[in-house]
Amino acid sequence: MKIDPIALQIGPLTIRWYGVIMAIAVIIGVTLASREARRQGIDPERILDLALIAAPLSWLGARLYYVIFNWDYYSANPSEIPKIWHGGLAIHGGILTAILVGLWFSRHYRLDFWQLADICAPSLIMGQAIGRWGNFFNQEAYGYETDLPWAMYIDGAYRHPTFLYESLWDLGVFFFLLWIRRKPVIRKGEVFLLYLMAYSVGRFIVESFRTDSLMLGPLRAAQVMSVVLFTIAGLIILWRRKKSAAR
Repeated sequence: MKIDPIALQIGPLTIRWYGVIMAIAVIIGVTLASREARRQGIDPERILDLALIAAPLSWLGARLYYVIFNWDYYSANPSEIPKIWHGGLAIHGGILTAILVGLWFSRHYRLDFWQLADICAPSLIMGQAIGRWGNFFNQEAYGYETDLPWAMYIDGAYRHPTFLYESLWDLGVFFFLLWIRRKPVIRKGEVFLLYLMAYSVGRFIVESFRTDSLMLGPLRAAQVMSVVLFTIAGLIILWRRKKSAAR
């Protein structure tokens, strides 16, 4: 299947599907988070303020993460570094950057970081679910060859559509977070921590099918990071609950 990555061409202006998909993801994410912020008594304008800072910085973090793990190529082709429309955004770099921005933002505006993180968690995973379709239009982030009936014809062969796998998993995590955050047993901050854990499980599995994984020595970097995030998030939940029980 040959997909045109360009959505619209007007003279020298080129609008790519990758950018359109990312813009849609941000708009939907901000809308969802703003509604939840209003429900929790927080000025929804703060969510827009956060998005205006976090979105570009998270894209930058995602790009830097990807470039670092492909430094042999980019050091020889530095002009390719800013060309994100060619693909090459590593979500883990974006997540780590978003956490740092959230910590700064909550401190600067005197907001509760864990409450803010819980508000944004469903929006983050929904954004990831939508954003994976940018990979579809770029024909990237696909898997090994397969003869399964849902295989997609990419790069000369029928392959695992791993961008679709991850998008569907992320969508499932989104609905899980909406359901779990209403449960009285869930404490502040745990919606966000469960987001990290649930996403990490899916990413670890899907990554095993991909052909373009970033590598950390003999290991797939995304799988290593998934294990790290899952473990840290789980330990934080256990530590905070144990601390609360001891009071």
